[in-house]
Amino acid sequence: MRKTRIVALAGGVGGAKLAHGLARIDAEGLAVIVNTGDDFVHVGLNISPDIDTVLYTLGGIANRAQGWGVEGESWAFMDQLARLGGPDWFRLGDRDVALHALRGERLRRGERLTAIVADLAGALGIASAILPMSDTPVPTIVSTPQGDLPFQDYFVRLRCDVPVTGFRFDGIERARPTPEALAALGSPALEAIVVCPSNPYVSIDPILSVPGLREAIGNAGAPIVAVSPIVGGAAIKGPAAKMMRELGHAASALGVARRYAGLVDGFVIDHADSADAEAIHALGMAVLATDAIMRDEDGRERLARECLDFAGRLGRRT
Repeated sequence: MRKTRIVALAGGVGGAKLAHGLARIDAEGLAVIVNTGDDFVHVGLNISPDIDTVLYTLGGIANRAQGWGVEGESWAFMDQLARLGGPDWFRLGDRDVALHALRGERLRRGERLTAIVADLAGALGIASAILPMSDTPVPTIVSTPQGDLPFQDYFVRLRCDVPVTGFRFDGIERARPTPEALAALGSPALEAIVVCPSNPYVSIDPILSVPGLREAIGNAGAPIVAVSPIVGGAAIKGPAAKMMRELGHAASALGVARRYAGLVDGFVIDHADSADAEAIHALGMAVLATDAIMRDEDGRERLARECLDFAGRLGRRT
């Protein structure tokens, strides 16, 4: 029987990297609850970008240069798709297509996404539990002055080159946490919950918006530690800083901490943002300043250990 010691909340490349660091410490004791708000169907394929990035990263086959996709990928499918006049703005490698096709076939048979992901993780030799935030589709919609956009159209097709005015998660009121996610959060062995350095708006907010999931996280009793995805006023990867500025918030570690106030016990920032420490502490969080940039696999494990040690010093919630 699995004894979950660590739960991570993750989405995107930064989330997958820290989850990998945590898995290097205790793979069997780790459960990663992953955002599914950016899931979509493209050219008939069911694609789960954040889940797949976590799968490929923990499975040791992620493209090291870009952080997503499969290392050593080939592109015959995309070349032929473009030749036939199909949409080629979302790049799908040949090995990647195999996973999407298999997932889609099983979803059409009525199987749960959680069960499918568990089998894919097993096939890739992953000992950690990779858990979709919900088995119900909850697509992220980006509001812009030109109208609403599906997330992947905004993020990939338009390369985030339009201002945002807000986000919504369609169908969120019908979504529920999976039994597996609730079991991980209810584990009597749980020692820490780590909010990875993922985009707070489109990676972490969808997870926290699933009815009942934020409450389960807060009631778990384990200390909750979040890592800032913003270092020195810029996102380590992705559009988080741009989104924050466009929504009228400070693009800073402090700005991220404000979004997590009331939920998170400890906040991890980079040394470059040490000037924010006092203001973050005033929000009711302990602060750890460290090197928050994961430059290689050893750096992922180092930051993961620092997060767990930090959580251990905070002690259990009352």
